[in-house]
Amino acid sequence: MQIQPYLFFDGRCEEAIEFYRGALGAELLTLMRFKDSPEPPSPDCVVPGSENKVMHASFRVGETTVMASDGTGQGPSSFQGFSLTLSVADAAEAERVFSALSAGGQVRMPLGKTFFSPCFGMVADRFGVSWMVIVPA
Repeated sequence: MQIQPYLFFDGRCEEAIEFYRGALGAELLTLMRFKDSPEPPSPDCVVPGSENKVMHASFRVGETTVMASDGTGQGPSSFQGFSLTLSVADAAEAERVFSALSAGGQVRMPLGKTFFSPCFGMVADRFGVSWMVIVPA
C-alpha cells in the first residue's frame, strides 16, 4: 500500500510544477490538459475556458511521486490540516530547499536546531502548501 499526495492548485498547477522543478529539482512525469482527455469532462464539471488547464499531472521529488491538478475551477484550494515533509541529508541542503520554498511564501518556524533534529523548519510556499524541512537526527 502507498499513500501519494494529490494537490489542487486552482488554475496555477503548471506554475507550481515549474516552481517545484526549480526549488526542489522536481521531475515532471506526466501532464494532461482537459482538452487532451479521451473522454471530455461534462460541461457542468469544468468551468468554460479551462481547456488548457491541467487535468492531471505527476512529478517526482526525490523518491516520492506527487500528483496535481488545476482542479475544476470551483474555487481556490485551501491547503490546511497537513504538511509535506522533506527529509534532507544535511543542514546545507535544508537551507537551500527552505530558502527556495520560502520565496514568496511564509516562514512558520525558521530553520534551527531542535531536540529531535539538528535542523528543522516549517514554511508555507507561495501556493499555500505547508512544508516541514528536516535533517534526521
